[in-house]
Amino acid sequence: MSELNSAPLTAADLDASAFQPADLAILGEGHIAYVRPIRSEEVRRLFPQAPALTPGLDLFALLSASGAPIMLADSRDAVLANALAQDLHPVSIH
Repeated sequence: MSELNSAPLTAADLDASAFQPADLAILGEGHIAYVRPIRSEEVRRLFPQAPALTPGLDLFALLSASGAPIMLADSRDAVLANALAQDLHPVSIH
């Protein structure tokens, strides 16, 4: 039987190549939200229940770590405020 190292794991101890995208999504679920710029023409793909929007609008989507839609707004500040209100750490997708 081998001895276990009692030191806590750090990011340097992890092999990022061993993780699949789904693994990373699960790790961030409930903690991380993604802020993504989106054009009004793309909204129905992420938010099927959304009403028809005027084409050509620049909007912002807030998505969970797994990619599930949380909210849509016309301002980045609005989606950031919503993420923080839900105790989510917002990160941007470019």
